[in-house]
Amino acid sequence: MKYQSTRGNAPVLEFGDVLLAGLAEDGGLYVPTEFPLFTTADLGSFTTMSYAEVATRVLEPFVSPSITSDDLGAMAEESYSGFRSSDVVPIRELPTEFGANRYLVELYWGPTFSFKDIALQLLGRLFEYELSRRSTSVTIVGATSGDTGSAAIEACKDRDGIELVMLHPHNRVSDVQRRQMTTVGSANIHNVAIEGTFDDCQDLVKGMFADSRFRERHRLAAVNSINWARVAAQTVYYFTSASQIAGPSQPMSFCVPTGNFGNIFAGFIASQMGLPVERLVIASNHNDILTRTHSSGVMQIEEVQPSTSPAMDIQVSSNFERLLFELSNKDGRWLRAAMQTFRSQRELELESSVLSKFRENFDAGSATEDEVDRTIKDYYLANGDFVDPHTAVGLSVIKQMT
Repeated sequence: MKYQSTRGNAPVLEFGDVLLAGLAEDGGLYVPTEFPLFTTADLGSFTTMSYAEVATRVLEPFVSPSITSDDLGAMAEESYSGFRSSDVVPIRELPTEFGANRYLVELYWGPTFSFKDIALQLLGRLFEYELSRRSTSVTIVGATSGDTGSAAIEACKDRDGIELVMLHPHNRVSDVQRRQMTTVGSANIHNVAIEGTFDDCQDLVKGMFADSRFRERHRLAAVNSINWARVAAQTVYYFTSASQIAGPSQPMSFCVPTGNFGNIFAGFIASQMGLPVERLVIASNHNDILTRTHSSGVMQIEEVQPSTSPAMDIQVSSNFERLLFELSNKDGRWLRAAMQTFRSQRELELESSVLSKFRENFDAGSATEDEVDRTIKDYYLANGDFVDPHTAVGLSVIKQMT
């Protein structure tokens, strides 16, 4: 598989190079030059496979020829063998208060209870494999609003060839996640608290990657969803969820609590690979730049307002650039100019053709803090247990659209 930059001015690379590069030299994000396509028969075969087997089948075209199918399969088996559910990603039917035929995709069965475990447990092993093959090392630099940091640290601790530096916004992550990040005793793990927001942390990381001399001198790599491997690994649970609920030919919609756009973009990629996705619903908290963009056609940065769902307290959703690239017919020149405008003017009006395609594939909604609180209470009264605030954002948006 070959990969190109969304901004059209960086070398075309194979998977191993993209894995270690993270951000492209021109500041863009790597995406495949084409997507593999699964038939209905292929999708039907997933119903009899384990999660690790589906992951191997789905990801094999993306990693070939850098990684063999057997080696990928072994890493997938090892990555998911430690999850607390044998299904890795179980499915639960929602109470009827949230509508008929509605299901919860449970993404919290990994070692840190974060959905990021699903991609990062595999990503840590992919890094170690590729670094060993090349007899080299990297410094992984990441930004986190909470869950990426703890999951990345768990995935990379004590791995050969890896030093990990994680930036998080001071007093803007949950106390549990702060402790998960800062109490790991591994010598290759380094935490830095930044005065500011997640976007400030992300800007620092992007700035380091954009400085080619600094990047090469320190051999920087990324585990944030700017790294294509993260997004690719997340496509897998869209396939497994669909196979558990609807089968290979029944269209499904997915409502996804959304911050940096990596998770829901993985759903879009799954649809491009043949999964029959009817709608993808962006669920935002009150930091609702993507919902506003969907409504108005103008992507405008506002101040980040803290919430009870801090992993979504984001105004610059990095992976949205990948979607814009696909919706603009892979026009890197246009996107390079568009992102420069967005950064300098803090807003961007989408071209009508791009906006139309955005609305064809996605719906969007947002939830206030009061709505999130009510949803958590309603779910408890209906089901006898709790959902976290991020999940409650998604459930609130589902209720709005019921």
